Amino acid sequence: MASKAEQRRADLREKLVIAAESRIDRDGAVALRARDLAGDVGCAVGAIYTAYDDLNALIMAVNGRTFQKLGHQVAASVQAAENEVATQRLILMSNAYLAFAAENTNLWRALFDLKMQAGDRVPEWYVQALRDLFANIARPVAELFPNDTPEELDLMVRALFSSVHGIVLLGLEQRISAVPLDKIKQMIAQILSQIGG
Repeated sequence: MASKAEQRRADLREKLVIAAESRIDRDGAVALRARDLAGDVGCAVGAIYTAYDDLNALIMAVNGRTFQKLGHQVAASVQAAENEVATQRLILMSNAYLAFAAENTNLWRALFDLKMQAGDRVPEWYVQALRDLFANIARPVAELFPNDTPEELDLMVRALFSSVHGIVLLGLEQRISAVPLDKIKQMIAQILSQIGG
């Protein structure tokens, strides 16, 4: 059973994650300030650093929640599509990824903009959230490449994720001739429909 001090610390951690998530969603991770968060949750600035080592650790906690939400949205996109061919399921997941990124742009950006020091270890729960996201992609990829080794499949999953992510990133930054969302979907579909063909 947790002591009162441990419970207060856990409550503070949860309040800080919720406040940081709200601020990142609105203003982006670069605008996150300890003083603002302390005001949001009604604590001293120093109390933040008893709950989290630094703001990067807090952003990572927000990112863990974002990865889970993204993973749920991607998984939900294919729940009723078990009978679709593998490439179509990849397209559906990519569309869900694009929709999530477009609707939650600052939170989505924070997933990839977090600056880490050379010796920093990524927490296991964070790695697991990323694994869960990749597991959704891995199922149709394994159908498309049944003779590949697990290492080859893992590389293909990462390559496909990177390709879709790049198109989404450049599209949302309007660097590809200000392409509207439906055209970004079309670009993704054109790439993925060639996989395993």
